[in-house]
This record gives sequence, structure tokens and C-alpha cells, in this order.
Amino acid sequence: MPVPLSILDLAPLVAGGDVGDALRRTLDLARRAEQFGYHRYWVAEHHFTPGVASAQPALLLGQIAAVTDHIRLGSGAVQTGHQTALSIVEQFGLLDALYPGRFDLGLGRSGQAKKEALREQAKHAAPQEEEVVDGLLIPKPFSWAPIFASKRTALASSLLSQPGAEPLPLNEILDQIFALLAGPYSDGEGNEVSAVPGLGADLQVWLLGSSGGESARTAGARGLPFAANYHVAPAKILEAVEAYRESFVPSAALAAPRLMVSADVLVAEDDATARRLAAPYALWVHSIRTGLGAVPFPSIAEARAYEWTDQSRSLVADRVSTQFVGSPQTVAARLRTLQRVTGADELLITTIAHDHADRVRSYELLAKEWSA
Repeated sequence: MPVPLSILDLAPLVAGGDVGDALRRTLDLARRAEQFGYHRYWVAEHHFTPGVASAQPALLLGQIAAVTDHIRLGSGAVQTGHQTALSIVEQFGLLDALYPGRFDLGLGRSGQAKKEALREQAKHAAPQEEEVVDGLLIPKPFSWAPIFASKRTALASSLLSQPGAEPLPLNEILDQIFALLAGPYSDGEGNEVSAVPGLGADLQVWLLGSSGGESARTAGARGLPFAANYHVAPAKILEAVEAYRESFVPSAALAAPRLMVSADVLVAEDDATARRLAAPYALWVHSIRTGLGAVPFPSIAEARAYEWTDQSRSLVADRVSTQFVGSPQTVAARLRTLQRVTGADELLITTIAHDHADRVRSYELLAKEWSA
């Protein structure tokens, strides 16, 4: 039996569209995904991004739950550096109270990850070269450090937290989240409070990560499921998977590692059509890599009109070369390679196309091929 397929949705805006249009497309895609047989439907958290409408996962997930029946829903990921444990537990506790047993609480480090990227840049480590491992492309890594160090990032960060606030270390916020879910929460001196909603919520907690750093190792050490981001940081996928497995300690939740791996995918009836529909992807990634945040997804005509330089092409090369584009058979073969090399128990698929019908069709074709 093939491993399950799930979906990660950014609620992307497209050129000529608006936020309302993007959100209505997400609701429609979630309904279709349930019909196609996808296992989970996760939404991301992004801020100050002109082309992404999924800024508040819990709010969006409530809307998705209302138009679906049984597909599992979750966050990919709530950014723990921007919220307290209590606010996270209350949001997802409310969702669980209305739609019991359907939600995954996917968590990411956000603010802490930025600091780690700056530290890595300061080390001046020898550059990693591109390689192919058992058929899977592992490209040269991309450094986010210049973007994280930019004045625009500083401005965004200033609006995402209270003045002077520092994010809790990952293990501390996890301790608080689990304590609030189990409740009541005590200060050790006999004083207790309970999260309402949130207390007793039936949530599956995941950690997401893009390297072999703290997120992967914490997920393993705490016996939590882990989602590794091949679509965000393909150069780091094998170290992320290895770190998670090496660190894994069985828990009450998991007796063995549970790994999900993401991939950027676009499927059409044949390879040529898929390549045509995927033409705007490089330009969209370029907007992210230049520090502006993802722009509304360009049209094919806009993408073809863009004048590329060698420098701009190199900026997006790792993401373009690791996007799985083609017929259902072509893409399924590449996904099987990704699953085999990483040992993933599940694959998390993200697809963006300018035309909503093409995006829905991509997910439909892939689901049919995968289950054939």
C-alpha cells in the first residue's frame, strides 16, 4: 500500500485576484481534497506576505471544518515565537470543541529559527555541493540569513510580538502547551488555572522543521511526529530526517518515529502541459528569495515576459529543480523516490497554479495515480 498523501495549503493569492478569492479557493479545494481521498489538509502561517492569505491558521481551519466532514485538519505550522502557549491552546481547543478529534496542532519555531540562521552564517561553514542520493536530488543550500537580517524583517518582527518580548525556548513552550491541555495548570504553590477552551482537547501535536536542528531533535526526544520540509529546504532534508530518527525516544503517543515529508508538486495530463502551467513558479520563488515575501502567483504570460539573469536563476535553482512537475506517472515516480530515500510515513503535497481549475485538477490526477 502506498503511504498516505496530505495537503499543505498557503491560501495563495494569484495575480488579478484578492484575499477573498484566495480564501474561497481554499474552501473549495478542501472540499475537493476530501472527495479525492487526501488524508490531511493543513494550512500555513505567514505574515506580511502579499501573495499568501493564510496568516491565521486557527481562524481558517474553522472555516474549512465547517465545509468538510471528516478529512483531518491542521496547522503547518503555528509559529510559536509569535504567540503564548495559552493563546495556541485556546484557539485549537475551541476548534476541537466544535469539531472533536479532527485537528493536528503543527508547531514551528519561527523567531528562534531566524536567530539560528544568523548563527550558521557566522560559522562560515564549507559550502555543501549538489548531489543525487539514490535518485533524489539534494541541491546546494540556500541561506536565509541576509533576509532575516534585513530591515524589512526587523519591521515585521516588531509587529509580531509585544515590545521587549522574547520567544520561549521550544521545550518550554511545549511543556506549557501539554500542561495546559492536560490541566489544570499549577504554579507549584497550590494555585491553579485551566484553559477554557483547551483543557482536554484531543489534538495531535506535530513539530515541523527544515533542518537537523532543534525542531527535529526535540520532536525525536519527546516522541512526537515530525514533518520535514523538502519543499522549503531541500538541501537539508536528509539531515532533518536523520536527526529526528537518531533522537527518537518512544512516548505514550508514538512507539516509533512518525515522519511526514513535504514536496512542491504540479500535475497535468502530460509533462508538457505541466511544465507550461509551472512556468510562473520560478518567478514566485524569486519574490520570496529576494526578501519581499511571496507575490500573488503570476500568470503564465507574466512569467514568460520576465527577463532572467544568471544571478536571479541561481537564486531559485534549488527550489525549481526540486519541484515535481509532470504527468501523474512522472510525478508519482518522483514522489516514490522521495518517500523511499527519506523513509517517510506520509507525504505532504503543496501545489500552486494561477488557474484554480488547474490546481484542483493537479490534486485530482495525483490522487488517482497514487491509489491506482
